[in-house]
Amino acid sequence: MYVERNMEAGERSGWIEAIAGSMFSGKTEELIRRLKRAKIAGLPVQIFKPEIDNRYDDIQVVSHDENMIQSTPVHSSSQILLYAEDAKVIGIDEAQFFDQELPNVCNQLAAKGIRVIIAGLDMDFRGKPFGPMPKLLAIAEDVFKTHAICVRCGNLAQYSHRKTSNENVVMLGEIETYEPLCRDCFLKANQQNS
Repeated sequence: MYVERNMEAGERSGWIEAIAGSMFSGKTEELIRRLKRAKIAGLPVQIFKPEIDNRYDDIQVVSHDENMIQSTPVHSSSQILLYAEDAKVIGIDEAQFFDQELPNVCNQLAAKGIRVIIAGLDMDFRGKPFGPMPKLLAIAEDVFKTHAICVRCGNLAQYSHRKTSNENVVMLGEIETYEPLCRDCFLKANQQNS
């Protein structure tokens, strides 16, 4: 269970929180909730997202429920270090789209006493670990797994099933392209597509 950490006056202990799950599971919603709470607490907050994610907005991080927060789009994870000078809390959305250097960037930020909150898909449409997410989950002090609801049977869904035949690992899309499925329905859908 996720527990917010309290920092004593003057204490500079950083850490990494990872929010992972399938599409439509509320990852970005949870990221935004945590970042807004940090802002309410008066902490300097900065949010980053990959430049390629412009589905809802070029600059804002936007959840499927249209909840949003201002962010800085970046081309690579190393750019985060350039912009993260005065932040006490850093949010990173769609972490799976970043390069493999992101875990090192997050470790550097946490070592500077920054709370780093990451949200991303833990698996791609094939059910394979996605981008830097496995390493991020391994180094995070707190891991929060979100689940969608399987659109075929109503069980908890942890897979993002692609409904098209495009085989590119990175393919932006929404409900017309992806559907959340449980393990059984995901396996059945992939057997049908074989």
